[in-house]
Amino acid sequence: MAKTDTKTRTETARRARRTSSAGGRPRRTASAKTETPYHHGALREALLQAAERVLERDGLAGLTLRAVAREAGVSHAAPTHHFGDLTGLVSELAAIGFRQFNEAMASSCAAAATPPERMLARPKAYVAYAQAHPGMYGLMFRAERLDYSKPSLHEAAEASFAGLANAIGAMRQEQISGDALTLDQGAAIARAWSMVHGFTTLLLDGRLEDILERLPKGTTTEGLLEAMLKSTVGPKFPT
Repeated sequence: MAKTDTKTRTETARRARRTSSAGGRPRRTASAKTETPYHHGALREALLQAAERVLERDGLAGLTLRAVAREAGVSHAAPTHHFGDLTGLVSELAAIGFRQFNEAMASSCAAAATPPERMLARPKAYVAYAQAHPGMYGLMFRAERLDYSKPSLHEAAEASFAGLANAIGAMRQEQISGDALTLDQGAAIARAWSMVHGFTTLLLDGRLEDILERLPKGTTTEGLLEAMLKSTVGPKFPT
């Protein structure tokens, strides 16, 4: 009997020590669901990063507030707290996309060594970004899902248009103001944008395969784009 009492007291003491070392709280089991702790400022950025991962993996249809919270490992209320609703979230995400997009084209143009290379650098970077980030690219041009009154999105989209206008101005050897265009300037901008955006859309949808199959062996989509741009510019293409 004495041995039994001693064993019981020893086991009780062990349990007490374990409870004390855990701060008086029961220890979590391995199966317990945990949430990732974030500093308040870092959480917003973490949610946007999670949203981009969900967008590229599951498409726009799979991008929900709950999916983003789950991807980030936080409570379902966190995205609502930071962005209000899904429109607020995707608008901020699209702003990031436009900034990435603008930087990719600016970097490509800066790396070009000759005038002909600079003429081709921007449209090539445009297409390359869309291929690398199809989900983000698709979101950026879904106006019905975005709130352009958001300052971040408005500024990023305006910067993208200004870059296009400046590129067309350089090609035409004239200064183009994005605030006031002549009809001829507007037509030149719309023509260039329509061409590259249309080409990109056909490429992402797999609709250029029929043309590529008929071209000389080894012709790439970039080669097709370059030939298309040169033929459009015609004899004015710089040498």
